[in-house]
Amino acid sequence: MTQEDLRNLFSSIGELESCKLIRDKLTGQSLGYGFVNYVKSTDAEKAISSLNGLRMQQKTIKVSYARPSTPLIKDANLYVSGLPKSMTQEDLQRIFHPFGRIITSRILVEPSTGMSRGVGFVRFDKRPEAENAISSLNGTIPAGAKDPVTVKFANNPSQKNQQVLQSLYAAASPTRRLAAPTTGPLYHQARSFSPADRAQKNKISPKSLFSLLTSMGMPSTAPSAASSSCAPNYGICIFVYNLSPETDENILWQLFGPFGAVTSVKVIRDYQTQKCKGYGFVTMTNYEEAFLAVCSLNGYKLGDRVLQMSLTKPSGAA
Repeated sequence: MTQEDLRNLFSSIGELESCKLIRDKLTGQSLGYGFVNYVKSTDAEKAISSLNGLRMQQKTIKVSYARPSTPLIKDANLYVSGLPKSMTQEDLQRIFHPFGRIITSRILVEPSTGMSRGVGFVRFDKRPEAENAISSLNGTIPAGAKDPVTVKFANNPSQKNQQVLQSLYAAASPTRRLAAPTTGPLYHQARSFSPADRAQKNKISPKSLFSLLTSMGMPSTAPSAASSSCAPNYGICIFVYNLSPETDENILWQLFGPFGAVTSVKVIRDYQTQKCKGYGFVTMTNYEEAFLAVCSLNGYKLGDRVLQMSLTKPSGAA
Protein backbone atom coordinates (compact mmCIF):
# COMPACT_ATOMS: atom_id res chain seq x y z
CA MET A 1 0.00 0.00 0.00
CA THR A 2 1.32 3.41 -0.95
CA GLN A 3 0.73 6.66 0.88
CA GLU A 4 -1.65 7.66 -1.90
CA ASP A 5 -3.62 4.43 -1.37
CA LEU A 6 -3.78 5.22 2.34
CA ARG A 7 -4.95 8.76 1.64
CA ASN A 8 -7.62 7.61 -0.83
CA LEU A 9 -8.96 5.03 1.60
CA PHE A 10 -9.37 7.41 4.53
CA SER A 11 -10.36 10.51 2.56
CA SER A 12 -13.46 8.59 1.47
CA ILE A 13 -14.70 9.12 5.04
CA GLY A 14 -13.99 12.83 5.35
CA GLU A 15 -11.55 15.68 4.76
CA LEU A 16 -7.96 14.96 5.84
CA GLU A 17 -5.60 17.39 7.46
CA SER A 18 -2.58 15.13 6.94
CA CYS A 19 -1.67 11.55 6.09
CA LYS A 20 1.63 9.70 6.56
CA LEU A 21 2.67 6.14 5.78
CA ILE A 22 5.62 5.12 7.98
CA ARG A 23 8.58 3.66 6.09
CA ASP A 24 11.90 2.03 6.93
CA LYS A 25 14.55 4.77 6.95
CA LEU A 26 17.10 2.60 5.15
CA THR A 27 15.06 0.62 2.61
CA GLY A 28 12.09 2.92 2.11
CA GLN A 29 9.75 -0.05 2.51
CA SER A 30 6.43 0.45 4.28
CA LEU A 31 6.46 -0.71 7.91
CA GLY A 32 2.76 -1.55 7.70
CA TYR A 33 1.30 1.35 9.64
CA GLY A 34 0.58 5.04 9.30
CA PHE A 35 -1.17 8.08 10.76
CA VAL A 36 -4.18 9.99 9.48
CA ASN A 37 -5.37 13.33 10.88
CA TYR A 38 -8.95 14.37 10.13
CA VAL A 39 -10.21 17.94 10.08
CA LYS A 40 -13.34 16.86 11.99
CA SER A 41 -13.25 14.57 15.02
CA THR A 42 -16.58 13.04 13.94
CA ASP A 43 -14.92 11.79 10.74
CA ALA A 44 -12.19 10.14 12.80
CA GLU A 45 -14.84 8.30 14.82
CA LYS A 46 -16.58 7.24 11.62
CA ALA A 47 -13.30 5.99 10.13
CA ILE A 48 -12.70 3.78 13.15
CA SER A 49 -16.22 2.31 13.09
CA SER A 50 -16.17 1.84 9.30
CA LEU A 51 -12.63 0.69 8.53
CA ASN A 52 -11.38 -1.13 11.63
CA GLY A 53 -11.26 -4.86 10.81
CA LEU A 54 -11.41 -4.31 7.04
CA ARG A 55 -9.76 -7.11 5.01
CA MET A 56 -7.28 -5.80 2.44
CA GLN A 57 -4.79 -7.89 0.42
CA GLN A 58 -4.81 -10.84 2.86
CA LYS A 59 -4.50 -8.47 5.83
CA THR A 60 -7.00 -7.32 8.44
CA ILE A 61 -6.27 -3.68 9.18
CA LYS A 62 -6.64 -2.11 12.61
CA VAL A 63 -7.83 1.49 12.92
CA SER A 64 -7.79 3.22 16.29
CA TYR A 65 -6.98 6.55 17.92
CA ALA A 66 -3.23 7.17 18.09
CA ARG A 67 -1.81 7.33 21.59
CA PRO A 68 0.67 10.08 22.55
CA SER A 69 4.20 8.67 22.41
CA THR A 70 5.64 8.27 25.90
CA PRO A 71 8.12 5.81 27.45
CA LEU A 72 5.23 4.32 29.45
CA ILE A 73 3.54 2.79 26.39
CA LYS A 74 6.69 1.28 24.89
CA ASP A 75 7.58 -2.42 25.26
CA ALA A 76 4.23 -3.36 26.78
CA ASN A 77 3.64 -6.39 24.53
CA LEU A 78 3.59 -9.80 26.23
CA TYR A 79 4.32 -13.23 24.76
CA VAL A 80 2.27 -16.02 26.33
CA SER A 81 3.00 -19.73 25.73
CA GLY A 82 1.70 -23.01 27.14
CA LEU A 83 -1.92 -22.02 26.61
CA PRO A 84 -4.52 -24.82 26.44
CA LYS A 85 -5.49 -25.54 22.83
CA SER A 86 -9.13 -24.99 23.79
CA MET A 87 -8.53 -21.43 25.02
CA THR A 88 -10.16 -18.68 22.96
CA GLN A 89 -9.08 -15.08 22.51
CA GLU A 90 -11.96 -14.06 24.80
CA ASP A 91 -10.59 -16.39 27.49
CA LEU A 92 -7.12 -14.88 27.09
CA GLN A 93 -8.53 -11.37 27.34
CA ARG A 94 -10.48 -12.30 30.47
CA ILE A 95 -7.34 -13.63 32.23
CA PHE A 96 -5.26 -10.51 31.54
CA HIS A 97 -8.02 -7.89 31.86
CA PRO A 98 -7.61 -7.37 35.65
CA PHE A 99 -4.07 -6.05 35.20
CA GLY A 100 -4.80 -3.07 32.99
CA ARG A 101 -6.16 -1.77 29.73
CA ILE A 102 -5.53 -4.23 26.87
CA ILE A 103 -4.85 -2.65 23.47
CA THR A 104 -4.79 -5.88 21.44
CA SER A 105 -4.67 -9.59 22.08
CA ARG A 106 -4.52 -12.64 19.84
CA ILE A 107 -3.89 -16.37 19.84
CA LEU A 108 -1.81 -17.86 17.03
CA VAL A 109 -3.56 -20.59 15.04
CA GLU A 110 -2.56 -23.19 12.46
CA PRO A 111 -3.44 -21.68 9.05
CA SER A 112 -4.65 -25.00 7.65
CA THR A 113 -6.91 -26.03 10.53
CA GLY A 114 -7.63 -22.89 12.54
CA MET A 115 -6.58 -24.76 15.70
CA SER A 116 -4.72 -22.88 18.43
CA ARG A 117 -0.94 -23.26 18.59
CA GLY A 118 -0.97 -22.61 22.33
CA VAL A 119 0.79 -19.28 21.92
CA GLY A 120 -0.60 -15.76 22.19
CA PHE A 121 0.23 -12.06 22.53
CA VAL A 122 -1.27 -9.43 24.82
CA ARG A 123 -0.41 -5.74 24.43
CA PHE A 124 -1.18 -3.49 27.39
CA ASP A 125 -1.65 0.26 27.34
CA LYS A 126 1.31 0.82 29.66
CA ARG A 127 4.45 -1.13 30.54
CA PRO A 128 3.80 -1.20 34.34
CA GLU A 129 0.54 -3.02 33.60
CA ALA A 130 2.44 -5.61 31.56
CA GLU A 131 5.03 -5.99 34.34
CA ASN A 132 2.26 -6.59 36.87
CA ALA A 133 0.71 -9.25 34.61
CA ILE A 134 4.05 -11.06 34.31
CA SER A 135 4.67 -11.12 38.07
CA SER A 136 1.13 -12.35 38.74
CA LEU A 137 0.57 -14.86 35.92
CA ASN A 138 3.94 -16.29 34.87
CA GLY A 139 4.16 -19.91 36.00
CA THR A 140 0.50 -20.13 37.06
CA ILE A 141 -2.00 -22.69 35.78
CA PRO A 142 -5.13 -21.16 34.19
CA ALA A 143 -8.56 -22.56 35.06
CA GLY A 144 -9.21 -25.72 33.10
CA ALA A 145 -5.53 -26.18 32.17
CA LYS A 146 -3.05 -28.82 33.33
CA ASP A 147 0.25 -27.04 32.73
CA PRO A 148 1.59 -23.62 33.79
CA VAL A 149 1.83 -20.79 31.28
CA THR A 150 4.90 -18.72 30.46
CA VAL A 151 4.33 -14.96 30.38
CA LYS A 152 7.17 -12.65 29.37
CA PHE A 153 7.90 -9.56 27.30
CA ALA A 154 7.76 -10.15 23.55
CA ASN A 155 10.65 -9.08 21.36
CA ASN A 156 9.55 -6.57 18.77
CA PRO A 157 10.38 -7.51 15.14
CA SER A 158 13.42 -5.24 14.86
CA GLN A 159 14.93 -6.59 18.09
CA LYS A 160 14.25 -10.16 17.03
CA ASN A 161 15.81 -9.70 13.60
CA GLN A 162 18.89 -7.97 15.01
CA GLN A 163 19.49 -10.51 17.79
CA VAL A 164 19.12 -13.57 15.58
CA LEU A 165 21.13 -12.21 12.67
CA GLN A 166 23.93 -10.89 14.87
CA SER A 167 24.11 -14.21 16.69
CA LEU A 168 24.21 -16.16 13.44
CA TYR A 169 26.89 -13.85 12.09
CA ALA A 170 29.03 -14.38 15.17
CA ALA A 171 28.52 -18.14 15.12
CA ALA A 172 29.01 -18.70 11.38
CA SER A 173 31.91 -20.82 10.12
CA PRO A 174 32.46 -23.14 7.13
CA THR A 175 31.99 -26.20 9.35
CA ARG A 176 28.93 -25.04 11.29
CA ARG A 177 25.45 -25.72 9.97
CA LEU A 178 22.23 -23.97 10.90
CA ALA A 179 19.53 -26.31 12.18
CA ALA A 180 16.29 -24.60 11.21
CA PRO A 181 13.72 -24.68 14.03
CA THR A 182 10.55 -26.61 13.26
CA THR A 183 8.28 -25.20 15.94
CA GLY A 184 7.69 -22.02 17.90
CA PRO A 185 8.60 -18.37 17.32
CA LEU A 186 12.06 -17.86 15.92
CA TYR A 187 13.39 -15.75 18.78
CA HIS A 188 13.54 -18.90 20.93
CA GLN A 189 16.50 -19.78 18.70
CA ALA A 190 18.30 -16.58 19.73
CA ARG A 191 18.21 -17.62 23.39
CA SER A 192 20.59 -20.53 22.68
CA PHE A 193 23.45 -18.21 21.78
CA SER A 194 25.94 -16.91 24.30
CA PRO A 195 25.92 -13.34 25.67
CA ALA A 196 29.05 -12.67 23.62
CA ASP A 197 27.11 -13.49 20.46
CA ARG A 198 24.30 -11.18 21.48
CA ALA A 199 26.77 -8.35 22.03
CA GLN A 200 27.87 -8.36 18.40
CA LYS A 201 27.17 -5.04 16.70
CA ASN A 202 27.82 -6.19 13.13
CA LYS A 203 25.09 -5.66 10.58
CA ILE A 204 24.61 -8.03 7.67
CA SER A 205 24.16 -6.71 4.14
CA PRO A 206 22.09 -8.68 1.59
CA LYS A 207 25.26 -10.07 -0.06
CA SER A 208 26.79 -10.98 3.30
CA LEU A 209 23.54 -12.64 4.30
CA PHE A 210 23.58 -14.81 1.20
CA SER A 211 27.22 -15.73 1.81
CA LEU A 212 26.32 -16.58 5.41
CA LEU A 213 23.58 -18.93 4.24
CA THR A 214 26.02 -20.71 1.95
CA SER A 215 28.80 -20.99 4.56
CA MET A 216 26.40 -22.46 7.11
CA GLY A 217 25.23 -25.10 4.70
CA MET A 218 21.68 -23.84 4.46
CA PRO A 219 19.99 -24.39 1.06
CA SER A 220 20.16 -21.15 -0.85
CA THR A 221 19.25 -22.08 -4.39
CA ALA A 222 16.01 -23.51 -5.68
CA PRO A 223 15.31 -25.69 -8.76
CA SER A 224 15.59 -24.06 -12.15
CA ALA A 225 11.84 -23.45 -12.20
CA ALA A 226 12.43 -20.55 -9.84
CA SER A 227 14.06 -18.50 -12.54
CA SER A 228 10.83 -18.40 -14.53
CA SER A 229 8.47 -18.16 -11.55
CA CYS A 230 9.98 -15.18 -9.72
CA ALA A 231 10.50 -11.84 -11.36
CA PRO A 232 14.20 -10.91 -11.67
CA ASN A 233 15.59 -7.98 -9.69
CA TYR A 234 12.42 -7.76 -7.61
CA GLY A 235 12.77 -8.83 -4.00
CA ILE A 236 13.92 -12.19 -2.74
CA CYS A 237 12.22 -15.38 -3.90
CA ILE A 238 11.54 -18.36 -1.62
CA PHE A 239 11.00 -21.85 -3.03
CA VAL A 240 8.40 -23.83 -1.01
CA TYR A 241 8.22 -27.60 -1.54
CA ASN A 242 6.03 -30.55 -0.42
CA LEU A 243 2.73 -28.66 -0.54
CA SER A 244 -0.47 -30.69 -0.65
CA PRO A 245 -2.56 -30.79 -3.85
CA GLU A 246 -5.25 -28.64 -2.15
CA THR A 247 -2.86 -25.79 -1.30
CA ASP A 248 -3.87 -22.38 -2.62
CA GLU A 249 -2.20 -18.97 -2.65
CA ASN A 250 -4.12 -17.78 0.41
CA ILE A 251 -2.36 -20.34 2.63
CA LEU A 252 1.07 -19.06 1.56
CA TRP A 253 0.00 -15.45 2.19
CA GLN A 254 -1.03 -16.43 5.73
CA LEU A 255 2.17 -18.39 6.39
CA PHE A 256 4.64 -15.73 5.25
CA GLY A 257 2.73 -12.50 5.97
CA PRO A 258 3.69 -12.34 9.67
CA PHE A 259 7.41 -12.26 8.79
CA GLY A 260 7.35 -9.14 6.61
CA ALA A 261 6.20 -7.61 3.35
CA VAL A 262 5.13 -10.24 0.80
CA THR A 263 4.81 -8.92 -2.75
CA SER A 264 3.58 -12.06 -4.49
CA VAL A 265 2.84 -15.76 -4.06
CA LYS A 266 2.49 -18.42 -6.73
CA VAL A 267 1.33 -22.01 -6.41
CA ILE A 268 2.41 -24.15 -9.35
CA ARG A 269 -0.61 -26.12 -10.62
CA ASP A 270 -1.19 -29.08 -12.88
CA TYR A 271 -2.54 -27.83 -16.21
CA GLN A 272 -5.36 -30.37 -16.39
CA THR A 273 -6.48 -30.78 -12.77
CA GLN A 274 -5.51 -27.30 -11.51
CA LYS A 275 -4.28 -29.00 -8.33
CA CYS A 276 -1.02 -27.86 -6.73
CA LYS A 277 1.94 -29.83 -8.11
CA GLY A 278 3.62 -29.81 -4.71
CA TYR A 279 5.57 -26.57 -4.80
CA GLY A 280 5.27 -22.82 -5.10
CA PHE A 281 7.10 -19.51 -4.73
CA VAL A 282 6.85 -16.56 -2.36
CA THR A 283 8.49 -13.19 -3.07
CA MET A 284 9.39 -10.91 -0.16
CA THR A 285 10.94 -7.45 -0.31
CA ASN A 286 13.54 -7.81 2.44
CA TYR A 287 16.44 -10.32 2.67
CA GLU A 288 16.47 -10.49 6.46
CA GLU A 289 12.72 -11.06 6.70
CA ALA A 290 12.87 -13.74 3.99
CA PHE A 291 15.76 -15.43 5.81
CA LEU A 292 13.85 -15.43 9.11
CA ALA A 293 10.78 -16.85 7.36
CA VAL A 294 12.81 -19.71 5.87
CA CYS A 295 14.49 -20.46 9.22
CA SER A 296 11.18 -20.53 11.05
CA LEU A 297 9.02 -22.34 8.46
CA ASN A 298 11.46 -24.89 7.03
CA GLY A 299 10.22 -28.15 8.55
CA TYR A 300 6.85 -26.64 9.49
CA LYS A 301 4.04 -29.22 9.46
CA LEU A 302 1.12 -28.06 7.32
CA GLY A 303 -1.65 -30.63 7.56
CA ASP A 304 0.05 -33.99 7.01
CA ARG A 305 2.93 -32.46 5.03
CA VAL A 306 6.31 -31.25 6.33
CA LEU A 307 7.29 -28.18 4.32
CA GLN A 308 10.73 -27.66 2.86
CA MET A 309 11.92 -24.31 1.59
CA SER A 310 14.98 -22.38 0.55
CA LEU A 311 16.00 -18.97 -0.68
CA THR A 312 16.76 -18.53 -4.34
CA LYS A 313 19.99 -16.73 -5.14
CA PRO A 314 19.45 -12.98 -4.80
CA SER A 315 20.24 -10.72 -7.72
CA GLY A 316 23.86 -9.57 -7.69
CA ALA A 317 25.08 -12.15 -5.15
CA ALA A 318 28.52 -13.49 -5.87
